[in-house]
Amino acid sequence: MCRCCDNCGGEMHQRQKKNADCRRGCFATFLFVASLIISIGVLCAYAANQHLTSQVRGAKNLVHSNFKDLRIFFNNTPGQIDYLVSQYNTTKNKALSDLDNVGPLLGSRVQERFAKEVRPALDAALTMAGAIRETKEALENVSVSVEVLQEGTERLHSNLTDVKIHLSNTLSDSACSAAQAASTCNIIRNSLNQLNINANFSGLPGVSTQVAKVNDVLKIDLSSLVQKGYAAFNNTPDLVLNQTRNILSDIKNLLDFIGSNITSFTKMLPVQKVLADLTIYLTQTEAYVQDYFPVVEQYDFYRWLGCLILCCMVILILVFYYLGLLCGTCGYDKHASPTTRGCISNTGGNFLMAGVGFSFLFSWVLMIIVVITFVTGGNIEKLVCEPFEDRTLFKVLDTPYLLNRHWRNYLSAIVLKNPDINLTFEKVYSDCKENKGIYTTLHLENLFNINEFLNINMYTEDVSLKIEHINVNLSNIVLLDEIGKRNLLDFSSSGIDGINFAAYLTEINKSVTKVDLLSFANDLEARADQLPKGALENALKGHANSIRMIHNQQVVPLEQAMKYVKARSTLNQSIRLLQRTSSEFMVKVRNVISAVDAAQFLISNDASLVIIQETKKYMDMIIGYFEQYVEWVKESITMEVAACKPIANVIDTAVDIFLCSYVIDSVNTFWFGLGGCSIFLIPAIICAVKLSKYYRRMDTEDVYDDVETIPMKNMENGNNGYHKEHLYGIHNPVMTSSVEQW
Repeated sequence: MCRCCDNCGGEMHQRQKKNADCRRGCFATFLFVASLIISIGVLCAYAANQHLTSQVRGAKNLVHSNFKDLRIFFNNTPGQIDYLVSQYNTTKNKALSDLDNVGPLLGSRVQERFAKEVRPALDAALTMAGAIRETKEALENVSVSVEVLQEGTERLHSNLTDVKIHLSNTLSDSACSAAQAASTCNIIRNSLNQLNINANFSGLPGVSTQVAKVNDVLKIDLSSLVQKGYAAFNNTPDLVLNQTRNILSDIKNLLDFIGSNITSFTKMLPVQKVLADLTIYLTQTEAYVQDYFPVVEQYDFYRWLGCLILCCMVILILVFYYLGLLCGTCGYDKHASPTTRGCISNTGGNFLMAGVGFSFLFSWVLMIIVVITFVTGGNIEKLVCEPFEDRTLFKVLDTPYLLNRHWRNYLSAIVLKNPDINLTFEKVYSDCKENKGIYTTLHLENLFNINEFLNINMYTEDVSLKIEHINVNLSNIVLLDEIGKRNLLDFSSSGIDGINFAAYLTEINKSVTKVDLLSFANDLEARADQLPKGALENALKGHANSIRMIHNQQVVPLEQAMKYVKARSTLNQSIRLLQRTSSEFMVKVRNVISAVDAAQFLISNDASLVIIQETKKYMDMIIGYFEQYVEWVKESITMEVAACKPIANVIDTAVDIFLCSYVIDSVNTFWFGLGGCSIFLIPAIICAVKLSKYYRRMDTEDVYDDVETIPMKNMENGNNGYHKEHLYGIHNPVMTSSVEQW
């Protein structure tokens, strides 16, 4: 209306006020600040517009990536199921390996159960066989050592006897009857009894009888009999293997049958059917997106162009404002009157008024766009994005009978064909975020319960029955036969305990002669010196030399020669060994026989119970492989096979990333920027109109009646301070007189 009446910007008259410069500066400053804020707002709107366009263009790669993930997810799931089936062969091979090694496994366990009794008994019997050989060696050592010592002492005894006879004959000489020699001869004659052996080994009892009995015992090789017992006992694993061949072949056939059942079971899983349907839907969806994405990009281009035009509208207004401020500020002359202002200043004012005019022209469009984008972006942010973030959106979707008035649970009705099952959007999304398997996520147990088809009892019952038929007979194991036991009893009655060990030890500890022959010879020679010189003296000295010779040639070897020393030492050791062991032989033999009989009784009578117990453990070990495999398959199917994290990623991409982050955030930024522009256009319009009065060339100005140029002075004189020149018929004059006074 103002433009139509040629009155845009108000009346072209400016009242002169004292604070005009201050007001002009304030209006310019406020307008500049408002323009800066509007500039920031339009930059935000422009950036949001560009960001939205770039994200829409980049969404194609994002969508393609999500479809690729879903396709990989669908394609890999059958391979995962096939992998589960193939791992049955690993379990079966482990079970077959243990079945092939039933001897070392089951037989060794049975053997170890009896080993606590059998091995000590056989070890004791083997030790006793060694003791028999040691006893024989000891007896032979005694016999040989006694013969050696008897030979030496008998020769010494013969020589000493000859010396005594010769001495007696010498002392019978008439020379000994003389008074000077009689006492000496009597002394020598009385000491002749000392010339005799002290250790008499000839009187010791022989051990030939005991040696003969022990040799008779050794005719039977007790060690060989014990080794046969060891071999029979150690052959338990082979015995078990040979007696279970037929049963093991039946078990292997049963394992192959179980494997075929598991393979057929996996083919019945509804997961593959569900994935096949989803694959078809995915292909259709991807094709639809690929077909319509160019349309989306085209419409986005129109949107981008429209938003750009809106930004250009605001920028046009800002250009007028900035040009107005620039021209007005640079061209303003404070000495010029309102009607004589320069062209630059007037142009600046016109720019400001042009900006005001365009503000009125475009502001309603901006306001409508801001309202529309605010309502759209704000509501989607509050009703979709924030509820999606805290998952209340899913709770809304899970409201019973909301999406379909006939279905309590919409998702379960679609997937499971049963609306009464509690399958909710929130739970499915949460499970997929945790990367759980689709079987657990979609509650597919309501369509196909794997616990029924993978019931371990279905597969292990037949295996248990087969293994329970294993019957191992250990009655052929003989640890020690009757011949061996009789041999031990004969050894215990060989009479070794009847040897007079004290007599042997007594003779061993005696010296060779009753008197030291050297001392005796020296004493004899000294007494001969007491006799008168003659044949008697010489004869006695000759006998003394003979005694020394006997000592050196026979006594010393008996005491020091290795042959006799070794014989004496061996005799001492052997006698002491026999003395130490003979008293224990009877007890040890009885203990060995009792231990062997007890172990044999255990094998003969308790073998069936032990075999049953160990077979049960062996069966549990075999069945444990299948239990572990079945539990692993259950856990894999429920938690790992077809893990639906890609589905959650697609939802996050569509809602959280694309809709909320890309679109709504950009829309909200856009309306926020334009909204700020629209709001600050109001003070900008006011400031621009006010400021244009100071820049534009006015039609009229204040005229004073006297030469006094001070308005306050004129007011004191009762004058209102100005006249409207157009009342005097003067239109836009050049008032030279007033200018000069001004």
